[in-house]
Amino acid sequence: MPLGAPDADGRAIREAAIGGSAGPHRSFGEGSMTMKYLIMLYATQNDIAMMAGQDVPDQPEERRVGPEWVREMTTFMQEYHQGLADSGELVEARGLTPPAHARRVTLRDGATRVSENPYPANVEVLAGYTVVECASFDRATEIAADLVRPGFEGEWVDVRPISEEMDDPTF
Repeated sequence: MPLGAPDADGRAIREAAIGGSAGPHRSFGEGSMTMKYLIMLYATQNDIAMMAGQDVPDQPEERRVGPEWVREMTTFMQEYHQGLADSGELVEARGLTPPAHARRVTLRDGATRVSENPYPANVEVLAGYTVVECASFDRATEIAADLVRPGFEGEWVDVRPISEEMDDPTF
């Protein structure tokens, strides 16, 4: 459940250095060079159940969170997204309903099939997203790094540029 959480000073902890290419850019107005990026946050059904205050006996100890952590995480996300809004970089941020409410639609043998609750309880699934518009892939990666939950080894978020047009060469 890589949702950001504050350190003792209320800031998200980033342990890894940010590097890489500047990534693709697109112009959106006079003299500005920005592009939109999708930051995808993940969690398991068990993680989400714990965040909702449910007891999850089979949740590994290192992934257990309590009500205080949930309050701190919620406050952090609200303040962090407000900071992005104040800087003009936030486009949208949303959490998704629990994965138990998901439906998977597939095509098999020419027929559409619908599976309800298609995810095992311990598999990481998309839990929310943040869309930012900023000057570089590096900046989007810096923002994403602040949203990885500190202290939970192996957690991740994904960052992907958003293609504005189907004929975009980066598509």
